[in-house]
Amino acid sequence: MKSQLTRSQNTVLKLLKQLNREISAQDLYIELRKAQLSLGLATVYRALEALKLNGAIQARLLSNGETLYSTAQQDRHHMTCLQCGASIPIQDEECPVHKLEDQLRQSAQFEIFYHTLEFFGLCSPCQLEQSHSKP
Repeated sequence: MKSQLTRSQNTVLKLLKQLNREISAQDLYIELRKAQLSLGLATVYRALEALKLNGAIQARLLSNGETLYSTAQQDRHHMTCLQCGASIPIQDEECPVHKLEDQLRQSAQFEIFYHTLEFFGLCSPCQLEQSHSKP
């Protein structure tokens, strides 16, 4: 991390580490209130944005427009259903994007914190539902 974190950024980062899962800003705000850590929703959004730009956390935009935040521990790969919104993680030990990442670091002199790889389509239940609804 590049710069000193503010108290609110530290609070948000600490809770994200404790939760150890992806969470929306709204749900994070609710978790902070449950833990009796009073930060306003706007402060939560500002802290998340600063932490993201710092490389301390990662953000993943869902097909419904919602963003999920988590600590920047690893790259994430998902398949997301466009109908029901289910997001299925892909367990891929050897990601082909890592070679491209290394090339980009060298050629573009770009500091990469993490990457996401997401495939969009229909999950099995939604495919089944669609096939039954066709005349």
